Amino acid sequence: MRILICEDSVLLREGLVRLLEDAGHQVVAALPDTDELSEAVDAEAPELCILDVRLPPTFTDEGIRSALGLRASHPSLPLLVLSQYVEERYASDLIAAQGGALGYLLKDRVADVAEFVESVERIAAGATVLDPEVVAQLLTRRNRDERMLRLTERERTVLALIAEGKSNSSIASLLFLSEASVEKHITAIFQKLGLEPEDGNRRVLAALAHIENSGAAGDARDNQGGVR
Repeated sequence: MRILICEDSVLLREGLVRLLEDAGHQVVAALPDTDELSEAVDAEAPELCILDVRLPPTFTDEGIRSALGLRASHPSLPLLVLSQYVEERYASDLIAAQGGALGYLLKDRVADVAEFVESVERIAAGATVLDPEVVAQLLTRRNRDERMLRLTERERTVLALIAEGKSNSSIASLLFLSEASVEKHITAIFQKLGLEPEDGNRRVLAALAHIENSGAAGDARDNQGGVR
């Protein structure tokens, strides 16, 4: 996989390059800021972009604003925002934007190298992977979605895991259920949220409904436990 990295910390940037190349991927560009980001994306045609939130010159929100720009200019390009904190102002806009796969992981919660590489590969393959802490913080800013009140406690737990990018088999393993049972729960979730087959990626739409529902904050926090 061809990967572009935009990270101002030279140690982390070079560490990511080494880590990803050791995993068999090709880092086509490793940038310290966003000055040449658009040009690099056009020239190198990466299959995934990894961006820090805080980048020069102000070290506030340049990275995530650039991610939003890439979502508009290259909507199918998978993006991974890797940060020390949740930039709430833009994170929800990025998650809600139409486009390719998305990940938002917190640096301090990356506890396992193999899981991080797996998350990178899942995002590139089309998954939405959100750290549970990101979900929990965004939930506190959203209005309650009455549709969520229709879900059972088990369905909310399954939905929280969907929002973290978990596959059906992973959810089954975590909850000690059969995959058939998980599929039934997911079908019920889609029906109760009013998501029809023609709605496209219903897993992503369901995850967005979860994020937009402040009443599910407890579920998200209960499912914290490292990068997903």
